[in-house]
Amino acid sequence: MENDVATKTASVTLDGDGLRFVGRVGSGHAIVLDNTEGDTGARPAELVPLALAGCTAMDVISILRKKRQDVTSYEVRASGVQSEEHPNEFRRIDVVHVVEGDVDVAALERAIELSATKYCSVGSTLATGVTEVHHAYQLRTRSGEESTGHVLVMGPHQDVAVPTPAGAAS
Repeated sequence: MENDVATKTASVTLDGDGLRFVGRVGSGHAIVLDNTEGDTGARPAELVPLALAGCTAMDVISILRKKRQDVTSYEVRASGVQSEEHPNEFRRIDVVHVVEGDVDVAALERAIELSATKYCSVGSTLATGVTEVHHAYQLRTRSGEESTGHVLVMGPHQDVAVPTPAGAAS
């Protein structure tokens, strides 16, 4: 892993017999995830456009406030189109900023542009396609035996050597 400025963490824990999970992020907040049968929480894929909307919304409103724009209402709507075949990756996400108030159009356009090109880490991650996703496991049996290992790397650097984690059986 490269020397990153910040590491964001998240985990999900199975909650019951269905596909309900409780997710926790590094800041300690929780969210319920579920599928259509259980329907007690958001679907995981719904969180992709939500994360993008939230990220760009925070950027844009901060920029508009710094520019002393009079925003009386602000909503960001994100709509993602997924492919019809598994793994149903997102092919496009449309983001619409719905703003009310006495706001200069040039200031609004510049705020959206700055969010999209400079500040929003979620949008940048989705748009660049440079993220490597490393899949690994830790297994603890009922008898207490433990094993760990890496399975694969997805993304632009799929050929990178996958390191064996400390304590893993080679």
